[in-house]
Amino acid sequence: MMRVISNVAALREADEPNIHATAVVAPSAKIGNNVTIGPYSVIGPNVSIGDGTVIGPHVVVDGWTTIGEDCHLFQFCSVGDVPQDLKFEGEKSYVTIGDRTTIRECVTIHRATGEGEKTSIGSDCLLMATVHVAHNCVVGNHVIMSNAAMIAGHVRVDDRAVIGGMTGVHQFVKIGRNAMVGGMSRLTQDVVPYTIVNGAPARAIGLNSVGISRAGIPLESRRRLKQAFKILYRSGYNMTKAIEVIEQDIDSCEEIENFLRFLRNAERGICRSSHETV
Repeated sequence: MMRVISNVAALREADEPNIHATAVVAPSAKIGNNVTIGPYSVIGPNVSIGDGTVIGPHVVVDGWTTIGEDCHLFQFCSVGDVPQDLKFEGEKSYVTIGDRTTIRECVTIHRATGEGEKTSIGSDCLLMATVHVAHNCVVGNHVIMSNAAMIAGHVRVDDRAVIGGMTGVHQFVKIGRNAMVGGMSRLTQDVVPYTIVNGAPARAIGLNSVGISRAGIPLESRRRLKQAFKILYRSGYNMTKAIEVIEQDIDSCEEIENFLRFLRNAERGICRSSHETV
């Protein structure tokens, strides 16, 4: 159960191991049961932290930020501060983080631009050291972002995507479900679900066969995705024709429907294949 910290000293006395004596916790912050807050960390007045979450030393959590249960924030993270966006004018906006998400050293997660807007990160994610998540981003569940990966404003990362280290993602780009982005890539266009992309600029190099197998996607669905990938990237069709052929030639399933839905909504275009003539 959440509780408002109206008397931090009393809480420290009652739960000595939980909040370090040097931590600064605003009286109106909402702190769940069995939360640990490490030395010199600062928790702002509009922050809510779920049960069992561990806040390491020298962490700043500010703004209208909600962190779920059993998360772990390592030292020197900054979560919920104002965005690096010249359009931001001090409006009330949010950060939400799901359950069991791990945020490693020096990660920065900024709240949204726009009254009532939010930056959100799902459950069971791993954000490795020095990752940056900019304003208005939406990161799904089970997402892994490797060291120094950076996503600009309004980026969407769907469930179970993996972003390699030192990758830069342009604003408004979408990264589809179960996609994998190789390290040091530069993304300026959308990454189709279930694919692997790599390079600067990033190019599609194949289906993420290992990733979709580990995700428990049925064998028949994987076969259909392989067919869809070949039609999209090896047939020489343009996007409109490829969508039409996939709809006609491949039996529907959840994964194929997600594949097609993503293509229909790829406003920035998609990462093309290194085998294509563009």
